[in-house]
Amino acid sequence: MKYVDEFREPKKADALFRAIEKLSQHLIKPIKIMEVCGGHTHSIFKYGIEEILPEAIELIHGPGCPVCVMPRGRLDDAISISLNSNVIFTTFGDAMRVPGSQTTLLQAKAQGADIRMVYSPLDSLRIAKENPEKEVVFFALGFETTAPSTAFTILQAASEKIQNFSMFSNHVLVIPALKALLDNPDLQLDGFIGPGHVSMVIGTDPYEFISQQYQKPIVISGFEPLDIIQSIWMLLQQIVENRCQVENQYNRLVEKIGNQVAIATMNQVFENRESFEWRGLGEIPYSGLKIRPEYAEFDAELKFPLPNQKVADHKACQCGEILKGVLKPWQCKVFGTACTPETPIGTCMVSSEGACAAYYKYGRFSHLAKKMMLDKEKIKA
Repeated sequence: MKYVDEFREPKKADALFRAIEKLSQHLIKPIKIMEVCGGHTHSIFKYGIEEILPEAIELIHGPGCPVCVMPRGRLDDAISISLNSNVIFTTFGDAMRVPGSQTTLLQAKAQGADIRMVYSPLDSLRIAKENPEKEVVFFALGFETTAPSTAFTILQAASEKIQNFSMFSNHVLVIPALKALLDNPDLQLDGFIGPGHVSMVIGTDPYEFISQQYQKPIVISGFEPLDIIQSIWMLLQQIVENRCQVENQYNRLVEKIGNQVAIATMNQVFENRESFEWRGLGEIPYSGLKIRPEYAEFDAELKFPLPNQKVADHKACQCGEILKGVLKPWQCKVFGTACTPETPIGTCMVSSEGACAAYYKYGRFSHLAKKMMLDKEKIKA
């Protein structure tokens, strides 16, 4: 297939759904499949995929949104850096409205902090060159998808000897997060739809532990509706046939060994943190990246004093349970009422990849109706 329309063709989707329905009749019990990536979650609800699946198949939404998993304490650290009078703080747009314990970057900007939205770390490097009298700090977020561009930018800054530029690194790794989910006794999963963008960098080999150690199937998927539907069909085939393998539906872009240049550059600039806190998942060993000592001059954590405190989530927010897949967004007490994209309480409602944002945008009315119906049934009982 060459064109986007071909990945959205109704006849092909219908044929796949019929095949899924036929396979589902051979299931011994209902199954739960987690789509790890927030991009998949949005596609699933944008195209109504979940609504058409057989009742025996439940989709669970995972922690694959880098803004969503950011703990409040790290947001407070970022805001603290931005409030320095000599700092130009740069960030991707979806981090602007993420709530810290007291405020957001957007509110700090309204109060006078020089905070600018950029589209890449290279934009930040350009701003540093244009403002040599200022310290320019980039809020580095994301999984292995965005970490290579951060690493390349640091190498560029080093080669040009840019001394007023640094990064506040909050890059996280998908494999330790998946292991933490698999070790969670409260979450019983039968398979995974693997993240396409991350896998373009790391390849498919790192997922082998899921099939070998945990005996769960995983299919790396693209983001178009036919990609996701085909991936569900492939997973269902494995489950029905009692197989556990790593399969690659997204083979037009994902290779077995990944992007070796990107991996080498990441390893040159970053090293693993001993531990990193994830919202909802807590401390996960070796799940975050920090800048190596050789590039310490570009490490904002060393340049600026930080509060560096753990901060509990808002009492009304259930983002943690949603990120772990224990709850669906519409089961949160404040979803769609006190917590909306305009007035977010938790990160899952802010980011363009957040599960709550996907539900709110594409399915809040139907899910709120279900919620009201369940509440009425509880009252009657």
